[in-house]
Amino acid sequence: MTDHDQPAARHPCMSDAEAATEARRIIAEACQPVAQMPTSYRDTAPLPAYGSTPPIPQPDSRIVPAWAAGTAVAGIGVGAAFVGIGCAIWLACQGFAAVTLTSVLFVTLPIAAVAAVAAAIGSALRSLNATGTETHHHYAGPVLQENNTITAPAYGLIARNRNHLTR
Repeated sequence: MTDHDQPAARHPCMSDAEAATEARRIIAEACQPVAQMPTSYRDTAPLPAYGSTPPIPQPDSRIVPAWAAGTAVAGIGVGAAFVGIGCAIWLACQGFAAVTLTSVLFVTLPIAAVAAVAAAIGSALRSLNATGTETHHHYAGPVLQENNTITAPAYGLIARNRNHLTR
């Protein structure tokens, strides 16, 4: 007979009734609902009417200028349009035995070049118009000056985002 075939040894201090009572207590304790912890907190205290810190300018520093984004969108639009036009010309030329892909490309290249030059001229004119205007921000609300630092380390091939706010 192996160790697994032998019946489990009972604790010598408990009787069957005590063991059953203890088992019922353990099961009842395990089945109790877990208290729910709040996952967020909203501070309902009213904001002060004014503060002791003067407002500071917060300049607009975008990563991509608006003219560059506009030019990129125009380029994508021109490219998508000429893919459609090229496909239409290719389908129209399917009946001609002498038409090759190279000849279709040579027909559509001048059209695409004219569209690219038109997009470049339009973006240049828009950027010339925008150089004379300047944006001014006027701040009138309370400003809280604190030295907050956010560290966002991302390590590994599949990175987990762990933002940590330090005050």
